[in-house]
Amino acid sequence: MTTATDLNAPTTRHVPTGRRKLTLPVVLLLIAGLLALVSIVRIITGADGITSVGQMSTALKLAVPIGLAGLGGLWAERAGVVNIGLEGMLILGTWFGAWAGYQWGPWVGVLFGILGGAIGGLIHAIVTVTFNVNHIVSGVAINILALGVTRYLSAFAFEGTEGGNERQSPPVESLGNFSVPGLSDFLRDVNQHGWFLVSDLAGLLGGMVTGVSALTVIAVALVPASWWILWRTSFGLRLRSCGENPIAAESLGVNVYLYKYLAVVISGGFAGLGGAFLSMVANNFYLEGQTGGRGYIGLAAMIFGNWMPGGMALGAGLFGYTDSLRVRGGSENVHALLLLLGILLVIAMAWLLWKKRYVPAVVTAAVAALVFAWYFLTNEIPSQFVTATPYVVTLLVLALSAQRLRMPKADGMPYRRGQGK
Repeated sequence: MTTATDLNAPTTRHVPTGRRKLTLPVVLLLIAGLLALVSIVRIITGADGITSVGQMSTALKLAVPIGLAGLGGLWAERAGVVNIGLEGMLILGTWFGAWAGYQWGPWVGVLFGILGGAIGGLIHAIVTVTFNVNHIVSGVAINILALGVTRYLSAFAFEGTEGGNERQSPPVESLGNFSVPGLSDFLRDVNQHGWFLVSDLAGLLGGMVTGVSALTVIAVALVPASWWILWRTSFGLRLRSCGENPIAAESLGVNVYLYKYLAVVISGGFAGLGGAFLSMVANNFYLEGQTGGRGYIGLAAMIFGNWMPGGMALGAGLFGYTDSLRVRGGSENVHALLLLLGILLVIAMAWLLWKKRYVPAVVTAAVAALVFAWYFLTNEIPSQFVTATPYVVTLLVLALSAQRLRMPKADGMPYRRGQGK
């Protein structure tokens, strides 16, 4: 009992006081309230596409690589290693997945995608854990290296092949997808009726059971699996202790180097799986630049989720949804969501007034007035803004959630073997 208490001591001392913990019922209630607001906005604006089955299905598909990158970042940072190199590991996963997939089949491509990302993670672990190089410098170097290596390899592997060139792989055989018989059609039918809240909930659930890839199911299952491993097993306790206080962990017999290596390699494997998803499910080929910064957005989703799997998954879903807006009815849907943003700002202003925080409340009211003016004085959103929506949302979410974040205490800090002896 003493050992477990000692390992958890750093976490307990640094949890912010005076704030209620968001329990599962509270989170579900907040999600239900947000869905009700979205339903009201849909009815007012007539933008039925914002909660359609197709919109939600696309959002899920776009959220998976972001979520896998975020999950990879969570594993690494819970062990005390900052992984800015997630974008590079995603790139390695896309290339190796497509390269193996078009030759030996899609599932072999998935395995090679994981392997490609894991190699990137191993390089990051060697540089940061063994040689104690700054984690940010190493991550940025991996991102640059991955881009250069894949461009170089593409000239040899894809040039001259049927359907391929130095920037694109030949088509990869599809992994296929499935819809839940009966339930998928029923939810689509309910969604098309346009009923308040019920149709929107049907659209959300319908997107999860319509045109789903087996790889999507695996990716979603990895979220609760990661939570169980990291928070309900002795392996997870030791790994997290390396991110909280590696010196104390070593003094209690934990092989800190081993756990950091395992965490970062697993982190790279998750990101590589996200890359394989991009080149074999989201598309059926590798294309240079197809990651589109999703590694960085995955890192933002992890931070938004406060280094917890459930919160990270919600962040990935949010960013995936905003990304899907540019794919399906972008201008109309984003314009409708301006009204939702204005309503949320009014609610935030009321909460700030209740807390007697008058200056932030005035600023929030001014921003809300600008958003409402934008909505009522325009009929559509410029296409450039629609494209930038996921990145704008990323910045806004990180700025608004920054006060509630609590990263692992020793995240990114240098450590040398023997300090705990």
